[in-house]
Amino acid sequence: MQDVNSLAQRKRQMSTKTRMIFVCSCEETMPLDLAAITAANPDAEVMAGRQLCLGEISRVEKAAKSPGLTIACTYQAPIFDVALEDAGRDDPATYVNIRELAGWSSEAKAAGPKMAALLAASALESPQPAAVTLQSEGVAVLYGRDDTVLTLAGRLADSLDLTILVAGNAPLAPPQMLDVPVLRGTIRQAVGVLGSFTLTVDDFAAARPSSRGALAFGTPRNGATSECEIIIDVSGGTPLFPAYELRPGYLRADPASPAAIEKLIADARDLVGTFDKPRYVDFKRHLCAHSRSRIVGCTRCLDVCPTGAITPDGDAVSIDAAICAGCGGCSAVCPTGAASYALPPADHGMQNLRTLLLAYAKAGGKTPVILLHDEDHGTPLLHALSHHGAGLPAHVLPLAFNEVTQTGLEHIIAAFAFGARALRVLTRSKPKHDLTPLERVLDQASAILPAMGFAPDAAGLIATDDPDSLAEALTGLNTRAGVATPAQFLPIGGKRQVQRLALRELNTVAPQPATTIALPPGAPMGRVVVQAENCTLCHACVTACPVEALKANPDRPELRFAEDLCVQCGICAKTCPEKVISLEPRLDFAAIDAAPVLLKEEEPHACERCGKEFGTKATVARIRQKLGEKHWMFTGANADRLSLIGLCDDCRVVIATTKAIDPYAAAERPRVRTTEDYLAEREKNGKGDS
Repeated sequence: MQDVNSLAQRKRQMSTKTRMIFVCSCEETMPLDLAAITAANPDAEVMAGRQLCLGEISRVEKAAKSPGLTIACTYQAPIFDVALEDAGRDDPATYVNIRELAGWSSEAKAAGPKMAALLAASALESPQPAAVTLQSEGVAVLYGRDDTVLTLAGRLADSLDLTILVAGNAPLAPPQMLDVPVLRGTIRQAVGVLGSFTLTVDDFAAARPSSRGALAFGTPRNGATSECEIIIDVSGGTPLFPAYELRPGYLRADPASPAAIEKLIADARDLVGTFDKPRYVDFKRHLCAHSRSRIVGCTRCLDVCPTGAITPDGDAVSIDAAICAGCGGCSAVCPTGAASYALPPADHGMQNLRTLLLAYAKAGGKTPVILLHDEDHGTPLLHALSHHGAGLPAHVLPLAFNEVTQTGLEHIIAAFAFGARALRVLTRSKPKHDLTPLERVLDQASAILPAMGFAPDAAGLIATDDPDSLAEALTGLNTRAGVATPAQFLPIGGKRQVQRLALRELNTVAPQPATTIALPPGAPMGRVVVQAENCTLCHACVTACPVEALKANPDRPELRFAEDLCVQCGICAKTCPEKVISLEPRLDFAAIDAAPVLLKEEEPHACERCGKEFGTKATVARIRQKLGEKHWMFTGANADRLSLIGLCDDCRVVIATTKAIDPYAAAERPRVRTTEDYLAEREKNGKGDS
């Protein structure tokens, strides 16, 4: 009877499974901890094999129509794809690399929890970003300074619609047939992207058909404009664009390098057609804190964008998705979440961290270290480390981002809240993108984490192209300090919301919960400090604040501040006419959860005729003090006008009307003196001609 009950129970358990996971020892080159994998993936039926890609592939074919089919092998994915398609599977399977990332390691026997975590994280579906379409029919400008342009034109004319533009005065031999237009000129400015470039050219002139010994050109002119779809630059001069390697449609090569020229030719021929690139960044204009009323506050994204894709646009900025190269720097430093990375969104990256770390702990893993890397650089480096080195340590959990420079403070804080003991970001020794945004984020994390009891170097960079150097950097990391019980929160929402949530949750479970933490300048959180004694409650700051962190009271003269909303953009300080506002970057957990605090209040002034409240007593007194006995409108015979200052708008009109006070009346103008006046004065003083 017990055996029958056990069999029935097993059938019920199998009926509740939503995934089928195949793991393989790859011909027994790595151990498999099935207990750990099953513990971290309770929703999956786990099947183990020795050579699933060849000798045991029939087992995979029989499960072809299983939901959530996951195969722990990326090396033989093409073979599995063909077998599954032949077996009638419509949807692609999910492939997970547990061999190079876990099993092929000197610590493979302890890597079971890591394998379990990688398989658990693979169940998350990554949302697909929108695409930007670029189109080119091959209209190209070939820009150079010598006869290299003529040689290139001969090799590219069959693929592209070329125009040659020659800078400088180097002599060029006329070709036998001028089948490609040749012009003289220097590109002063270039704007645009693949499919829509606009050039401004100085010293512009067309080649003369009567050129004999060398090409001669007509009369030059400046400021000529030209449009094209591709720019091929072999001038050897200054690049036409910042971060030019990332500008679609702009190809550049050293004319003295044959290898670079050959690569340029191959790349140029591929730039005809329709191309889709991801829309890397989602931008919500209404959240942007760039400026208000032409007073600029936040320029964080403008400061870090390497390609010039971000430009001021009124009180906000605009992001040209066609130019954007996807570094994610704007998203990393944006304080409001107006710019947020879409490949994947911030909350999805945090969900990956949550699943990875919680599954690792559930499978029995200890002292986890998160290694953030990109696919282009990090994945080949980890592959080399597993094939030719000791492999990754068993407690190092790799997580691939599209670009590591998209890493935000929310990712780092969430990793430690979910149980990480250390975090490292892997970059190239010569980074593809500017690391300034990432370094700012790490500076902020380095201020927050030690204040909560984590190691001073809990988060940091590893810049290397060498797998052995990577292994050395990961060995001996300080993993002693960490949370006793990992947080369980679900990161859902925009960048700003999940960042605040992660900070609160981390402080709840941190080894040493903090109250207030000082942050470096430029941090996206803090308070506004107001010199209350000099504040006039004009509320200019309230009007300017883009996030409504500063608030007025419609019923009383008050200024209130909500620290939870402040992004430290600085517009309030620049707007304040009295210059009594300053910023203090900090993280105050009590203030974050508190109601808005009162920064300044005054007694309202009651109209001295009808009693209606308006303004403040201090303001009315200050105006009277400044104008009384100092301005002609309120001195001498006009001294009674001072009483108008203490009246409301309605009463001021009544009194001015009943007392016939002309608000436009002015003091008598001095009489204009003429030549006759000066002559008469001289005569009177006895200084006339004798």
